[in-house]
Amino acid sequence: MKSVSGSCLCGSVQFQCKNSFNQFHFCHCEQCQKITGAAHAANLFTQNDNIEWLSGESSITRYNVPGRSITSAFCSQCGSPVPYLSGSGKSLVVPAGSLNDTPNIVPQDNLFWPERANWYEAGIQAIRFDGFPR
Repeated sequence: MKSVSGSCLCGSVQFQCKNSFNQFHFCHCEQCQKITGAAHAANLFTQNDNIEWLSGESSITRYNVPGRSITSAFCSQCGSPVPYLSGSGKSLVVPAGSLNDTPNIVPQDNLFWPERANWYEAGIQAIRFDGFPR
């Protein structure tokens, strides 16, 4: 099976895993909005042992949201989200944006849709540029 690689923004944390993701969710809950600073989290799920850390594993900080089954793992150098084991330890959660390659599946659903940012749909319809606007 083909592997995919990934990293944080600064490159301190690097990893690879088999491209065998079985779930891909956009989560619009308020906690995921806060964790990502965006309209939703985009997370892939795979087997809990499907990762090889190439560098920087010791640079990862983990934050478990009290009272919810939500976690944030990020590079302590640049703050970029990186893979982590789910709270149950049954799945590896891989932030889709941390991958350098295309995953084997596309997003399957939008979780916690009623909690979506009130500006989300307007943003999808906004003017599009190839780079920064002039």
